[in-house]
This record gives sequence, structure tokens and C-alpha cells, in this order.
Amino acid sequence: MAKKSKSKRIGLRPLDDRVVVEPLEAEEVTAGGIVLPDTAKEKPQRGTVLAVGPGKLLDNGQRGELSVEVGDEVIYGKYSASDVEVDGREIKILRETDILAKVIN
Repeated sequence: MAKKSKSKRIGLRPLDDRVVVEPLEAEEVTAGGIVLPDTAKEKPQRGTVLAVGPGKLLDNGQRGELSVEVGDEVIYGKYSASDVEVDGREIKILRETDILAKVIN
């Protein structure tokens, strides 16, 4: 069963091995101090997990366990997610296999 976030609830329940991620804001200033206009900002490839599915259905009828959970900060592929707007928030839905890494603080 997926854990629920207390601070950032979202009205979605992803299916199978899908994960709902809220992207982090794009950087406004480069490391060198240059302010970037909106058109020059790259889409972020990092985000916070808002919801996880129950896991992929395996051949034996069991569900595979996901490696991420609600609240994790992740890095995902640039073109791997589906962009969706829910409750005025831009979110991404992607498969767990499209997540490249978890950020460890």
C-alpha cells in the first residue's frame, strides 16, 4: 500500500509501477551568477515523489516492490515522463524504471 504525504496530497493513485513526481523549480541563476530568462531555463529533471503505485504485477501473481516512496527526491530521464496538470499543479507521471536515481542528503 502506498504511503500518503501529509504536506502535499494529490488526488491521484498511480497504477502498477508508476510514480507521480512534482518537478523542482528550474534554476533562475547559474553557478556563475548569470540570471536566466524563462526561455533559457532547462526543464528540471529532479522532483519529489508524491504518490507511488502498488508495484508491477509479476508472472506469479505477486506485486513487485518499488524502490521509491512518497517524499523521496529523484532524478528522472529528460523525456521519460507524461506531463499532467492536477489541481493547478504541474506534475509528471512516469514508470519506476524511468527514474535514474534517488537523491541522498
